[in-house]
Amino acid sequence: MDKRLTRTDYLFALMFIFMLVCILGAFFYGLKIGQEKSDQKYEKILHADKAVTQELGAYDQQVLVSYYHTIFLPFREFQNKWFELMSQIELGHSTVDASAVLKELYKLADEKYGALQSKNMPASSPLLVQSHQGYLKSLKLFADTLKSYQSKANSLSAPQLLDAIQKDAYILEAKTQALTAQKNYFDSIVAWNGTIDPDIEYFDPANNANLDQWRAMNLNVKNQYITAKLLKNKSFSPFYPQDMTIRIDEFIASGQAKKMSVNDVSQTMDLLLNTNAVRSGDFVKGKAKWYPNEQLPQLPFFSDIN
Repeated sequence: MDKRLTRTDYLFALMFIFMLVCILGAFFYGLKIGQEKSDQKYEKILHADKAVTQELGAYDQQVLVSYYHTIFLPFREFQNKWFELMSQIELGHSTVDASAVLKELYKLADEKYGALQSKNMPASSPLLVQSHQGYLKSLKLFADTLKSYQSKANSLSAPQLLDAIQKDAYILEAKTQALTAQKNYFDSIVAWNGTIDPDIEYFDPANNANLDQWRAMNLNVKNQYITAKLLKNKSFSPFYPQDMTIRIDEFIASGQAKKMSVNDVSQTMDLLLNTNAVRSGDFVKGKAKWYPNEQLPQLPFFSDIN
């Protein structure tokens, strides 16, 4: 005799079919979701790669060299003249026409300001854009303030005039803007270094490096660190950051740091600054000895004494 299926049998069969449909539906739904997430992931990676590709040229050597000649060098010419003529006033005393000296400096600052105003840096290089703006602000402050001192310059003694100028709030801000612009330029050099050496070890300039940390830095990171410390100390100086870098390396290697119980870079910098132990050109003179294998962009101030 044929055994007839009961209602219970039909119910179990329907439940089995329903569960099978649900399982298959969940499987294909999960597969779809997984594909969508995978597509989103690789879409992000693709866009990230495109962004990196677009930014690769932001700080390449050609851009850094162009900035050097069109922005950095004109300001450097004013900076060199600033120290030269301030020294003339200091050493010449009554034999120097201070008003004429300040007029010369004002005209040079104003000339360089006009020259830099006509230049533009690409928006894809924000560090260089910021550096450009900093040098513009610095030159404008120098020009306007120096002009205001011309009429009273000869009525003051040389020490009085120099003291007034060095303490002037606008001159101090002009120097701060210049130091900030310098740091931005050296930050861009480190950015360039990162494009040719992905394994470069960075160091946060906000931290105080001990001598072991200093030794571990590559040359470009050391220079960047120096620009940050010069800015923090408001030290507007005639030498380049790399001139300070090589003097620190020489000081450590000679055993003087250990002998004098100097434990970090800030202490070393203070000592070198207070003793006027750094000169423009120190780096170029010792570069071959101290940094024969370091990667540097082909910028004139790394190879020429000027």
